[in-house]
Amino acid sequence: MPILVEIAGWLGALLILGAYLLVSSGHVSGKSALFQWMNALGSALFILNTWWHGAIPSMVLNIIWLGIGTAALMRIARQ
Repeated sequence: MPILVEIAGWLGALLILGAYLLVSSGHVSGKSALFQWMNALGSALFILNTWWHGAIPSMVLNIIWLGIGTAALMRIARQ
């Protein structure tokens, strides 16, 4: 199980960094579903990893990050 948690953490990091790279390079908009999905999934994986390691402040940050991404995805879906 510990290796799966580490893989989840690294995958979460790659998703969030990849989303940031895509927005920063102008390949996607910050309002795009792709950007929001990458951030939401990445933060969800970080939540698992930080909970496992007992990093509560990081876990709370990622719960909020996930909430922001989910709210943005709901707004995109309504449009």
